[in-house]
Amino acid sequence: MDLKVAKAKVQKFGATLSAMVMPNIGVFIGWGLLTALFIPTGWMPNKHLNELVGPILTYLLPALIGYTAGANIYGRRGGVIGAFATLGVIVGSSVTMLVGGMIMGPIGAILLKKFDKLVKGKVKPGMEMLVDNFSLGILGFILVILGFLAIAPIITGIQNFLSAGVNFMTKRDLIPLTSLFVQPAQILFLNNAINHGIMVPLGLQQAAEAGKSILFLVEANGAIWVGTALAFAKFGTGIAKKTAPGAAVIMFFGGIAEVVFPYCLMMPLTILGPMAGNIFSLTVLSLFGGGTVGPPSPGSVFAFYMMTPKSSLLVNSIAYFGALAVSFAVTGLILKFVRQPNASKMLSSFDTAAVATAGPAAPAVSEELQTAEKDDGIAVAPKNQLRHLNRIIFACDAGMGSSAMGASILSAELKKVGLSPEVDHMAVADIGDETSRADLIVTNESLEPRAEMMSKGSLPILTVKNFMDRTEYQRIIDQIRTMVGDTDDHVTQKQAAEETAITPQVAEQVLEKPLFPVENIVLGASFQDKNAAISACADILIEGGYVKPFYKQEMFAREEDLSVYLGDGVAMPHGLTQSDSILHSGICFVQVPDGVDFDGNTAYLLVGVAGKGEKHVQLLGQIAQALTEDNNIQKLREAKDKQTVLSILKLSEH
Repeated sequence: MDLKVAKAKVQKFGATLSAMVMPNIGVFIGWGLLTALFIPTGWMPNKHLNELVGPILTYLLPALIGYTAGANIYGRRGGVIGAFATLGVIVGSSVTMLVGGMIMGPIGAILLKKFDKLVKGKVKPGMEMLVDNFSLGILGFILVILGFLAIAPIITGIQNFLSAGVNFMTKRDLIPLTSLFVQPAQILFLNNAINHGIMVPLGLQQAAEAGKSILFLVEANGAIWVGTALAFAKFGTGIAKKTAPGAAVIMFFGGIAEVVFPYCLMMPLTILGPMAGNIFSLTVLSLFGGGTVGPPSPGSVFAFYMMTPKSSLLVNSIAYFGALAVSFAVTGLILKFVRQPNASKMLSSFDTAAVATAGPAAPAVSEELQTAEKDDGIAVAPKNQLRHLNRIIFACDAGMGSSAMGASILSAELKKVGLSPEVDHMAVADIGDETSRADLIVTNESLEPRAEMMSKGSLPILTVKNFMDRTEYQRIIDQIRTMVGDTDDHVTQKQAAEETAITPQVAEQVLEKPLFPVENIVLGASFQDKNAAISACADILIEGGYVKPFYKQEMFAREEDLSVYLGDGVAMPHGLTQSDSILHSGICFVQVPDGVDFDGNTAYLLVGVAGKGEKHVQLLGQIAQALTEDNNIQKLREAKDKQTVLSILKLSEH
């Protein structure tokens, strides 16, 4: 089986489990508060109110899971029979039957849906209500007895076996080792099957017996992701460094871990940070009897402490903030140790085309949507075309945290360019029911195969890697404007003016322009910061008629995404790949004798680039070779006239 397909199926299974649990998380939190406050070892022991704890856990929570599971498949009728069928396994078992609800709810809904489909059109007028009620009642009657007598003992046996395995690991302090696969699964959105399918049901069973469970924190410890984000904020570079503080705040207070996952995906070795943090946390919790009374969802600091029992306040706090510190330290060491090669090495094996024109990739669109085709009778939109743009689906794994935030940002950015489609957030699993009312899907890069699977290829799909990076949303908007086929009609008047502000020199672009005339050399410049330096390079290219004014914004965006500082005092400001703002290839050279700071690195020489086609590649290669020769960088820093610069670079005017 193809790896992407396999991953998508695991994600889909996990999302199905999550869709049963997440709508009821508020009740889990309410039950957790009752437990934390009123059990004999709670913050406010109360024998009378403690009587609520057991029945809610034993009856209400599994029944709600069964109802939600059934409703997800067949609406209210599916929910009713799902809850009814679940009662059989609840009463027939001695353990908490969340898993029973996850099984009986879907079974009941699927069978009822098939029956209703079978008799559709065959019921005489006036008898519909009678058939509906009796079919649900009789089928539910059969399922509740089957669940009580047969299915409950099987589920109980499986759950007892898993509990024994957990107890075995707990007694031997092996629980921390689960971090070796749980954290990598998280950043690939494969964690829901582990958490909602195993950890939460077993954790509730442990909590019912001991008043708390460590299993709730195997996957849901948000501290490790806060530490990771803070490490990128301190030791990262470019756009990661700029956006990571916001991600840390959102994770700490809001519990949306998806905003941090892209940082680890960007540098996979950094996953060792959250893994080490969670191993520390689980080790402390195991050794000193920590844990929470319920699942801290979302994984914010508020949810963590709301679910912390009185007896575990100190150990949980040590585990939480210790995990944050360990994750920060390990990730930070990796970020400091794994450095980019210096300019000498980079330029000696210079891939000029890649360096000159490299920029953030445009949002990915599924390859299968290259041309219009049919799939199960559904018209497939071409990759580069949208007939309408009335509604966009922004999808994430659970349809709550990251997609809600992403939809909000995307909607606001679209309005800035004069577009106002409806932008809805939802779970990837729900896409299939909404494709007929949507025009476009936006999702995380890791979820693209599932989004395509759920939409059956009927809609174009754009992807975002980092929920915090606004330049990614801008690239998505640029792609959307291209797909609707009429960009100028949808930009604001200010942007339209900038895009079309052509100087008299630019109007003569039909004539061939030199790549690197002497006018493109500036000596003795001084800049307050890197933005001023980049702006100066852009101005040279704009005034020379090489680019439109908007190219300056693209140069800033390129620096935010990945620093243009190469090393050895050289920076190469340039814009995005295949920019529509580039009219002709051009290169400029700016000498900064006192240097200008590029996020802790000092650049003395700036080589500004606007690359269109391949014409400029050979010239850049010559410049690169010259820069790697002994003392040439120092000579260029001290050059007093433009002809000296051309001589050192071994160039005449091009």
